[in-house]
Amino acid sequence: MMTRALGGVYAVGYFESWNLESLQGVIDAAEKTESPVIIGFNGEFLSSPDRVVQERLSWHGALGRAAADSASVPCGFIFNECPRADWVKQACDCGFNLVMPVDSGEEDCEFKSEAAEIVRYAHARNVMVEAEVGNLPCNVSGMEETGTMTDPATARDFVRTTGIDLLAVSVGNVHVKTDGETGLDLELLEAIRNETELPLVLHGGSGIAADALADAIAMGVAKVNYGTYLKQRYLIALADALNSDETNPHALLGMGGPKDLLVKGRRAISDAVMERMEILGCCGKARES
Repeated sequence: MMTRALGGVYAVGYFESWNLESLQGVIDAAEKTESPVIIGFNGEFLSSPDRVVQERLSWHGALGRAAADSASVPCGFIFNECPRADWVKQACDCGFNLVMPVDSGEEDCEFKSEAAEIVRYAHARNVMVEAEVGNLPCNVSGMEETGTMTDPATARDFVRTTGIDLLAVSVGNVHVKTDGETGLDLELLEAIRNETELPLVLHGGSGIAADALADAIAMGVAKVNYGTYLKQRYLIALADALNSDETNPHALLGMGGPKDLLVKGRRAISDAVMERMEILGCCGKARES
C-alpha cells in the first residue's frame, strides 16, 4: 500500500477507531470512495493502566482483522502509538499487520534497542513497524508536550539501526489540535526524505492545512493519521441524537433507524472520512491495487 501510494503520489489515511460504529464508518467511507485505508486502535489508550476497566487486546485484534478481511478495498490494520513493548508484541500475534511502538521516556539508545527488537519480532510474523523520531507538540489538558522537530541525521541513524518500515516525523504537525490549521516545515521534510528514503507518516492530520498536506504528499508522505476531528464529529452527532423526544430506548439504540445513536455516529464518521480522503488524493486508488 505504501509503495503504491508513493508511486501514485497520494497518501493512505489512517482513521482511528474506538468502537464498532467508528470502525464501520471508516470502512463505509473507504468503500464508497474506492480508497485504500488503514484502520486501527490507539495502543496508548488501550494499554493504559489508568483505565477504569482493563481492555482485552485480542478482542480488538479479532474485530479489526474481520473488518479488514471483509472490506472490498485494501485495508491495513495498525496498533498505533503504544509505549508498552509487551502490548506491541501481543498485537503482532492477534491480527494487526502494522504496529507502532513509542518511546516511554527512556534514553534514546534504550528506545532504539527496544524498537529494533520489536522489528525483529514483528517481521518474523509478517507485521510491519512504524516509529517516530522527534515528537509532536500537544496542548490539550492532561496531554501537554512541547514537542521536538525531527532531526534528519538522527532519523537516518534510527532507521538504519532499527530496520523500521515507516517513519513518523515532526515537522510542524500537532497532536490533538482541536481547532484551526497549521502549516508544515517542508524544507525539513525534504531533508528527512533525502536522508531516510522510507515512506513518511504525518500524525496530527486533523490540524494540517490542505495545501501543506498536498505539498508533503508530493515529497514522500504516504500515510496521514486522523483521530481528533473524527471524535469531534462523532460527539456532535451523538449530542444531536440525544436531543430527541423519542421515548423508546430501542429506537435510540439498536433498531438501526434514523433516530438510532449508533447509526448517526457511524454516518458522521463516514462523512468525515470521505472529506479527508479527497484531500489525500486516494479516492479511486483501490481500483489500481
